[in-house]
Amino acid sequence: MSVNEQEEIRLKYYSEAMRYIDNAKESLQKAQKEGKYYNDPKYVRAACGIAYSGLLEGLDGFLLLKGITPKGKERKSVEFYQRNISKIDKKMLNTFVNAYKILHLSGYYDGVTKAEVIKSGFDDALTLINNIKPKIRVNN
Repeated sequence: MSVNEQEEIRLKYYSEAMRYIDNAKESLQKAQKEGKYYNDPKYVRAACGIAYSGLLEGLDGFLLLKGITPKGKERKSVEFYQRNISKIDKKMLNTFVNAYKILHLSGYYDGVTKAEVIKSGFDDALTLINNIKPKIRVNN
């Protein structure tokens, strides 16, 4: 894969992942934080689901750059991401697992509304997405 092709992949996946994150932040604002908690779990759940989807978009780009794609009709699951990230970087794996647990399980499924917990999940998602940040200037 040429350097130009890599940059095109980075730009495509990073831009899309950040679009998800921006949408997630908008949804989180609708939850209206009061003190340490958000008031409306519906918007927190939506924001966490959107942010997690953005994280997966970024990871898809990262794995593609590493030459990793699902085999045949393999469905991308959390195990697919864990297995393949663990082959590349253990620290990155820990960050992914934390983001998965906070955004997908706690935020989306369980409806956790504690602001610092949700922020931690968003921070981890952004850390992972930044692994594919293009070298050319992007407006994010």
